[in-house]
Amino acid sequence: MNTVFADQPMELHHPTLFLAGPTPRSPEVPSWRPQALEWLRGLDFTGTVLVPERRDWSVKFNYLDQVEWEYAGLESCSVIAFWVPRKLETLPGFTTNVEFGRYVGSGRCVYGRPEGAPHTRYLDWLYAKLTGRRPENTLRGTLQAAVEAIGH
Repeated sequence: MNTVFADQPMELHHPTLFLAGPTPRSPEVPSWRPQALEWLRGLDFTGTVLVPERRDWSVKFNYLDQVEWEYAGLESCSVIAFWVPRKLETLPGFTTNVEFGRYVGSGRCVYGRPEGAPHTRYLDWLYAKLTGRRPENTLRGTLQAAVEAIGH
């Protein structure tokens, strides 16, 4: 499995999986993505995983570089795995909402959120309406569905 972070040049080896969802804005807030990478290894995913987070929080952050990287990744990946463990104080997911609305009907999305995640009812409805599928309730289930969607 090849992992590419937002502070690295985007070198794609298909298939590609983008880990979309709320991103911590400070190093004090734990990310859900390390667990996702561990589970993808366990699922024997051999493609490229695009992680829209920096490897090193001490490196100066450039907003335009970040959003351009994310846009390029979302546009070119095989599947977008949306995991929305929304916590309004630390992981609000406002950008995630916009990305979800843009790509949910693309045929390349898998979506999940923990049971009871706040303010996901509309995402649930739209996902079911446009894909005919129900959202996953676990990160592992979301990743399994994403790997299956890729065809592994």
